Amino acid sequence: MNQENKSRVAEFVLLGLSSSWELQYFFFMLFNFLYIIIVLGNLLIVLTVISEPALHTPMYIMLSNLSILDVFLATYATPKMIHDFLHEPKTISFEGCMAQIFLLHVFAGGEMVLLVAMAYDRYVAICKPLHYATIMNLCKCTGLVVGSWVIGVMHSLSQLAFTVNLPFCGPNVVNSYYCDLTLVIKLACTDTYVPEVLMLLDSGLMGVASFLLLLVSYTVILVTVQCRSSTDMTKARSTLTAHIIVVTLFFGPCIFIYAWPFSNFPVDKVLSVFSTVFTPILNPIIYTLRNKEVKLAMHKLKTRYVCSRLPSQLSLLRLDVLS
Repeated sequence: MNQENKSRVAEFVLLGLSSSWELQYFFFMLFNFLYIIIVLGNLLIVLTVISEPALHTPMYIMLSNLSILDVFLATYATPKMIHDFLHEPKTISFEGCMAQIFLLHVFAGGEMVLLVAMAYDRYVAICKPLHYATIMNLCKCTGLVVGSWVIGVMHSLSQLAFTVNLPFCGPNVVNSYYCDLTLVIKLACTDTYVPEVLMLLDSGLMGVASFLLLLVSYTVILVTVQCRSSTDMTKARSTLTAHIIVVTLFFGPCIFIYAWPFSNFPVDKVLSVFSTVFTPILNPIIYTLRNKEVKLAMHKLKTRYVCSRLPSQLSLLRLDVLS
């Protein structure tokens, strides 16, 4: 055991997105800007939902939790990636690598389950509107949100269990900008066939189950919306479109990456960046542009902030004039 600990690699080398210094300077500026947009945009949704009592409903509580997960999903690797654009070599400690793997699967797994919970909420609201208040009460909503986090943590622990005890004693170069489990596991100094199969079954079971539940839910909802024609159904159709776009953006790259899980294609980096950077940017844009209630609440928040600051600024101006 002591010999194994001594021989274990202390750090991994990340190859990043590009070896060109010109591109890396460009990426440094670009991803700094995008990361700021992610944090501000998603926190604005959370603040809007918290500050507006009319949005204290299951749908918007889940939406605010989706925004929190998006911030975390962008944060587990993006700041490190931005830092590495201006530094060589791009290294990460063994513990840091395991932490990235753990956090990625917590947030990605939690978001999968939360998207299913949001689909269930829309199913009840559209297909059983008279029973919505009874079925989707605060207790159940809280349970679904907490459950998404718990399942994310359990899924991540199961993934990490396949990896953390593997002997990493030689190769330590990861052809990515973060510790991608499917690439890291290949570096182990042992036959990784069994851990690879177990990891694929774990991720595949969760991903396929979530995707099928979403597919069935939205199919039933779409059929229901098509069979009814009213103002409420028009509003429901708009909300539903936003949900389907978000689900497609999230699951599209995941399906492609895990279709060839242990192969390393150049497009994998693009899809990983899309999942961890562009999807968290697009989610708040999609929900706010297609949702009048959120836009109205944001306008109220802006008005409240301006109105609260204006009197104090006028008072200071009067004092300056009098003095």
